[in-house]
This record gives sequence, structure tokens and C-alpha cells, in this order.
Amino acid sequence: MKRVLVVEDQRDLASLLAHNLRHEGLDVRTVEDGREALPAVRSWQPDLVILDLMLPGVDGFEILRGLRGEGREVPVLILSARGEEQDKVRGFRLDADQYVTKPFSLVELLERVHALLRRASRSEAKAGVLSFGEVVVDPAARTVTRGGESVALSPKAFDLLLSLVRREGRVATRMELLREVWGYGPLVLSRTVDSHIAELRRRLEADAANPRHILTVFKSGYRFER
Repeated sequence: MKRVLVVEDQRDLASLLAHNLRHEGLDVRTVEDGREALPAVRSWQPDLVILDLMLPGVDGFEILRGLRGEGREVPVLILSARGEEQDKVRGFRLDADQYVTKPFSLVELLERVHALLRRASRSEAKAGVLSFGEVVVDPAARTVTRGGESVALSPKAFDLLLSLVRREGRVATRMELLREVWGYGPLVLSRTVDSHIAELRRRLEADAANPRHILTVFKSGYRFER
């Protein structure tokens, strides 16, 4: 399920957008204060941001500048009552992907959203690179970086990471992981998975004791959370 973050301080409009986007099969979160936008992007890793410009705390232009300054390529659709040419030019110079002025056609907006998500999906498929938080995983090169620095993982830990990430939030039991990563034989013990999970957390999580991405599901197994 693709994720859309709506940064909009008008609650009625934010609720309307969220309702219709969810009806389109999308996972949606809303943020009202501009100061909460960047932290929400960092923690939730949305596939698309719908961004108002006139926000309390920090305006939309500053949020967009912050996103691109961090190297985040998430598609951004500006949705604003500011329809002057200089505002649009400024938005595109900051690398916005779309600029829609209020009032707007809901049908057209939804089509623009889907078009941006399709384009982003094609780009990701072509690149083949996976990312979450500060971590970037290149399956083809079998490399992992965190905050731009290389992370050394054992081959099985790397395969385990890919197995979790590609499930996109679905729970993997220990038996499933043993079969996929180790081929599950009589000499492979279930605690093998646990020890490699611990390795991944030590190297990739900001706080291994309180992981945000590689999560334990009680009595079930493990789950990856972007």
C-alpha cells in the first residue's frame, strides 16, 4: 500500500483529502503544523507528499527546501491557494513535482497523485535501490550504507534484510526466514535468525534496544517497518 503524507492545516480539507485518498487504496497520514512535516517524512517514509504552502510553524517552501536538502527524492505535490506565477516558479525551482492551486478538481488531483506514484514506482524499479531512514540498500551491488557510510553485513544478514524489506510490512515467521535465507536444514537452529536480527539492529538501527524498522512480532516472528 502506497503512503501519502498530507501536510495541510485546514482540517476539513485535510479530512476530505485523506478520506478520498484512502478510498483510492492509499495509506494516508495528515500533519497540520509545518514543524511536524520533516520529522513525519523521516519516520514514516511516505511515497508522496501533498504540501500546502501557508502553514503554521514552517511554510511549505522551507519544508520542500529541507526535503531536497536532505537528498530526499519523494514526489511532492504542492496544493496551495497561492497561484501567482512567482510562487509556482519558486516551487518548481525547489524541485516540486506538481503545483495545483485551490480551488481544485478532486478528480484531477487524484489522477495527478496516481501519476506521480506510478512514475516513482517505475524509477524505483529501474534503480532497484531500497531505502529506509538513513539506510540505503543496493541489492544488485549487495551494499548497504547508513548516513552515507558503508555498513559491513555478513552475507546471511544481508539476505535476511532483503527478505524482510521486500515483504513491505508483512510478518515473517522464523521458519519462513530459515527456509528463504538458510534453506532450512537440520543443522540450522531457530536462534540463528535471532542472532542475525540482532546483528542487523546493531548496525542499522539508531537504538538497537528500541528498534524502529526491524521489529519483533510477539509469538509470530519479525516485521520490517519503513
